[in-house]
Amino acid sequence: MRRRVLAIASSLALLAAPAFAAPRATTLPPASLATAAQLRDQALADDTGWKVVESLTTEIGPRIAGSEADARAVAWAEAKFKALGFDKVWKEPVTFPKWERRSEHAAVTGRNPQPLQITALGGSPGGTVEAEVVRFADLAALQAAPAGSLKGKIAFVDYQMLPFRDGRDYGRGGAIRSKGPSEAIRKGAIGFLMRSAGTDSHRVPHTGITRFDDGLTPVPSAALSVPDADQLARLLARGATTVNVALDCGWDGTATSYNVIGEITGRTLPKEVVVIGGHLDSWDLGTGAVDDGAGVGITMAAGHLIGQLKQAPKRTIRVVAFANEEQGLYGGKAYAEAHAKDVALHQLAAESDFGAGRIYAFNTGSPNPEGSREATRQIAEVMKPLGIEYAADKGGPGPDVGPLAAKGGAWAWLAQDGSDYFHLHHTADDTLDKIDPKALAQNVAAYTVFAYLAAEADGSFGSEAKATTPPNE
Repeated sequence: MRRRVLAIASSLALLAAPAFAAPRATTLPPASLATAAQLRDQALADDTGWKVVESLTTEIGPRIAGSEADARAVAWAEAKFKALGFDKVWKEPVTFPKWERRSEHAAVTGRNPQPLQITALGGSPGGTVEAEVVRFADLAALQAAPAGSLKGKIAFVDYQMLPFRDGRDYGRGGAIRSKGPSEAIRKGAIGFLMRSAGTDSHRVPHTGITRFDDGLTPVPSAALSVPDADQLARLLARGATTVNVALDCGWDGTATSYNVIGEITGRTLPKEVVVIGGHLDSWDLGTGAVDDGAGVGITMAAGHLIGQLKQAPKRTIRVVAFANEEQGLYGGKAYAEAHAKDVALHQLAAESDFGAGRIYAFNTGSPNPEGSREATRQIAEVMKPLGIEYAADKGGPGPDVGPLAAKGGAWAWLAQDGSDYFHLHHTADDTLDKIDPKALAQNVAAYTVFAYLAAEADGSFGSEAKATTPPNE
């Protein structure tokens, strides 16, 4: 009833004040829809995305932010944009604290001595600690521990993440990594261990950034592989267990990397841009194929295919290889600040940063949701043969476009199947062989369709959309 009353009130208001009629709905020209369908089919048969990921992971390999390999990745991205025919290529600087990993070891000591497979959490200090381990089932249990109860001990949070297509349980696993060390310190702990924030059963630990609250003295903090967490839990069930953790890692000044940007210039509205991209950096354990070489390959390939058209789209296609997403969205934040005055010129922005699984859903976020619904539905209709559904009122911006969305930028959501993403996330197993070329091509097709049609739309998707999904670091 309330909804009906509001509808009647709105109708009366429009009749009383015709000068303030609602904005014209954003739509897509029939010719553009036909071209997008052709691009979709072409992209499915194209291997540019695969070639880009293969090149990045083979020629550069691991590329932790601020490293020599990171610098080589920047040069690689510039050269690749140019080789793929982008009209304009440039860099924008991104400065951040530099963290380095040198070595890491852990072992059970005492009556059941044996090695443990661990990896230091990004941001952890170096140091060696040996102490009795206290197990907690989850972060809430650690938070409930009495003050001072962990004095001189090592906290171990043993939460097992569950796999979901949308990766929803990462909210819990990631929170343990980011909040657990500080909570352990407040309880008196001299070290922190966690079951990796992952869903695999391999003996490969998952790294990722952690942070220490102001006023606390950081302690060595690391993640155990899933089998090693199981082993430690079994030992603790048998009685008191002591572990030695030795980490050689830590912060080493600051570093400057770059957001690397390539553009396909629009034919009639060149200052208005559709932004797509992925992050160029990776953690240092694998070769960063799934996280996020795939996103770089998908979006570079989409821009390249659009650039091959005889007639460019109305608006500019801008592809961004973002710097240092892994340690705090530094590239995304720098981009949003550098382009803060031009937010209204950003038609839509989307980032591919959830692996290379098939895209299954699509939506956009806009301050004018009703006005842009028809265009969003039309884009989804062209994507439908790819197995992608229109998921109205769902989704949110990717990590590096989140800061732009927070400033009012409109976003698009292309949901990838992440059922096995956290098997590989931030591990040594994140390598090229884990990518299915056909699934990657489906992603390229979806991004090509979306970016082209967003650039061709008659009307705007808006410039004040708000983020609804938390960043995925």
